[in-house]
Amino acid sequence: MKLITVSDEEELSRIAADILFTKVKSAKRLVLGLATGKTPQGMYRYLSKYSKECKQTFQHIHTVNLDEYVGSTTYHAYMEEHLFRHIDIPRDQIHIPDGEAASLIEECSKYEQMIKELGGIDLQVLGIGENGHIGFNEPGTSFDARTHVVQLTDSTLKANAKYFVDSEQPKQAITMGIGTILESKEILLLAIGERKANAVKELFKGSLSEDIPATALINHPNVTVLADKGARKLLDKES
Repeated sequence: MKLITVSDEEELSRIAADILFTKVKSAKRLVLGLATGKTPQGMYRYLSKYSKECKQTFQHIHTVNLDEYVGSTTYHAYMEEHLFRHIDIPRDQIHIPDGEAASLIEECSKYEQMIKELGGIDLQVLGIGENGHIGFNEPGTSFDARTHVVQLTDSTLKANAKYFVDSEQPKQAITMGIGTILESKEILLLAIGERKANAVKELFKGSLSEDIPATALINHPNVTVLADKGARKLLDKES
């Protein structure tokens, strides 16, 4: 596992976007796994900027999002605002779980099949929760889990409450499973701020534990962690 330390959120966002944009420019076809939330917003801002300045096409890109709330299109709207409306990606090459599907179990199965038919994910972007969750895979999730419906924990609900000021916050979500995530060819994990420091410390301790979902990444052969000074604070204390 490779660790890149940056000074702050702005530098992290720029470097993350540089990594993605380099792959977009060089690949004939690319399947990107994308995350939502506050952490990747700056990365998407830089990626949109680079696309406009360089007149870079995204016609050859397929995107697969990690998750979506049940009964909601919150992350569809998020991705449209922060990335998709700024690039020329074909709409039928954008994939986000359908939280309003009539059968959620069937939707999970279809999502797995879609990823398989795309040939898997080339680069998966992840954030990390304060409790070590990746996607919406909460503590206790099996490392073998496939795309599934999850009951969100109180800490995750609290962290994401800001997105539901004017509406009722869903208590469930569809998430790509840890087993699905681990099949990605490459993983880029972003960690910002002291609130993520304990989760980052646990990740680098090298001990696998389903109580800390991010530790599933320990045995993946190609993981890069981008962390600012706050997020790696506890690593510095132990070194």
